[in-house]
Amino acid sequence: MTNATPTLLYIDDDAALARLVERGLTRAGYKVVHAASGKEGLDRLAQGGIDVVALDQYMPGLDGLETLEQMLKIADAPPVVFVTASQDSAIAVTALKAGAADYLVKDVRGEFIPLLQVAVNGAIRRAAIQKARDEAEAEVHASRDRYAALAAEREVLLREVNHRVGNSLQIIASLLHLQANSASQPDVKAALTNAMGRVAAVAQVHRRLYTSHDFKTVMLNQYLEALLEDLRRSAEGNKMSRLTLKADPVEIDPDRAVAIGIIVNELVMNAVKYAYPDGAGPIHVKLKPVADDVQLAISDEGVGYSDQADPRGTGMGQRIVAAMAVKLDANVERDPSHKGTRFVVRFARVSPALAKSTSVAAS
Repeated sequence: MTNATPTLLYIDDDAALARLVERGLTRAGYKVVHAASGKEGLDRLAQGGIDVVALDQYMPGLDGLETLEQMLKIADAPPVVFVTASQDSAIAVTALKAGAADYLVKDVRGEFIPLLQVAVNGAIRRAAIQKARDEAEAEVHASRDRYAALAAEREVLLREVNHRVGNSLQIIASLLHLQANSASQPDVKAALTNAMGRVAAVAQVHRRLYTSHDFKTVMLNQYLEALLEDLRRSAEGNKMSRLTLKADPVEIDPDRAVAIGIIVNELVMNAVKYAYPDGAGPIHVKLKPVADDVQLAISDEGVGYSDQADPRGTGMGQRIVAAMAVKLDANVERDPSHKGTRFVVRFARVSPALAKSTSVAAS
């Protein structure tokens, strides 16, 4: 019950019966308010403070069903117990379908009053339960709306962060490109171009995330296509006229995409520097899924690995490739049967650490 002393509005044109109801329900802990007609009952209900209504069917003016219809249009209307002297079950069905909480048959001597007490008690309890359920559902919907709003705000912020980081890195890559173009010493030009490629590899991931609907994954084939286009525009671009990409669609998380991009940059630049001493030649990048893994191959048709040793080399590229392979938990192998040089990088499509955490959560 909503109040310590709940208030019952009893609507009936029989004043004597109303007095019997008032005495009986008052002893049961109710405050009883009587209305002699449907209109009077509606007026009293509009004043508020009513916890439950007992409504007679046969009254002058508005009858019970007409009054019930208007009551249920009132916001937060209290539950209504429909009362009638008629034994016609059709009235009960009509009243319950119209929205009455309960139904009972009255008699002129007031013997129905104990049943009325049970009915109004039940109606109040059910109304309280329904109200609590509605409030809980409203809170759930409100929480979902708040979560959706926060998620949308987070998405906008992440998109803006990726946009700004990508732009800043692209500016750095462009500055390195300008510096490489103006360098007169081949070693300096190569070092600056390598650095530009490494920065571009990271910048491309952020640019992909800025334009993507999913911040958790990057389409690796699209990413590599953009990365190789950056390399073609680099200071060594004239040596990459035959740089090709053949890649199947593969999704991967951003951190691992960065590692793959840096590996591609290093191996492509090694091919540019060492595979074709007399000029440019074909360099191929291929990406394809193999079972649960992904295979990345970078190959050329040049002089071969054994003849690529350059006493001026620092080994930095090899160390970077090894470090990124550790980050990927990848296997990097050179294909000794290939004419020229071919490196094959094989790694799991899903990060082993992520797969392990997912497996633990599922168990």
